[in-house]
Amino acid sequence: MENQTRIPQHISIIMDGNGRWAKLRGKNRVEGHIEGVRSVREVVRAAADAGVRYLSLYAFSEENWNRPEQEVSALMELFAKSLLGEKQDLIENGVHLRVLGNRARLSAKLNALIDEVEEATEAGARITLILFVSYSGQWDILQASKKIAAKMAADPAFVPSADDFSAQLVTAGVPDPDLLIRTSGEERLSNYLLWQCAYTEFVFTDTLWPDFRKEALMEAIACYAQRDRRYGKIKT
Repeated sequence: MENQTRIPQHISIIMDGNGRWAKLRGKNRVEGHIEGVRSVREVVRAAADAGVRYLSLYAFSEENWNRPEQEVSALMELFAKSLLGEKQDLIENGVHLRVLGNRARLSAKLNALIDEVEEATEAGARITLILFVSYSGQWDILQASKKIAAKMAADPAFVPSADDFSAQLVTAGVPDPDLLIRTSGEERLSNYLLWQCAYTEFVFTDTLWPDFRKEALMEAIACYAQRDRRYGKIKT
């Protein structure tokens, strides 16, 4: 990229289209998710090579728990298998993994595995990979609001600011996304990072997630580089 300052610090992706990709090929939905993992692997490497500091992926929403039990079980199994399979590669490539969301809904075994991989990759300084699992923006805002309410009850003089509120979200310490990409032709947030995306630039693509690889990511970054981000200010 010609100007390193035009590289987004934080890219977030709503990975959509695994099921449709599989259906178009006469495969079952799980096979689409498996192919989607390959896209994750390539996009993480491409983002790190481009100089992106944070890459976050919407892997499993709170609403996804309403999918057929068989598919949910397969997704959780694939997630666990991917964590184990990618652990060493993450370490070797300087990737710090974090998993954010309502983890109370995950099994104790899966949570233990997540903790293991997070700890093993903690020294990764090249890029931070954030997987949002069992996450919803409304849930995140609600749990943060409860924490703020407790602080206000304990200290009547406490008047929370936007920064105070952000510090109670599960993304505390993570910069808000500069660029959000959604694949598969859908153009909505789907209850994702509702607070954090206040000034995020959006790129929507018809490409299904299993087909989204390095070239597609670089095209999205190039599109972002053309944007004029004024944050409510007048262009001078």
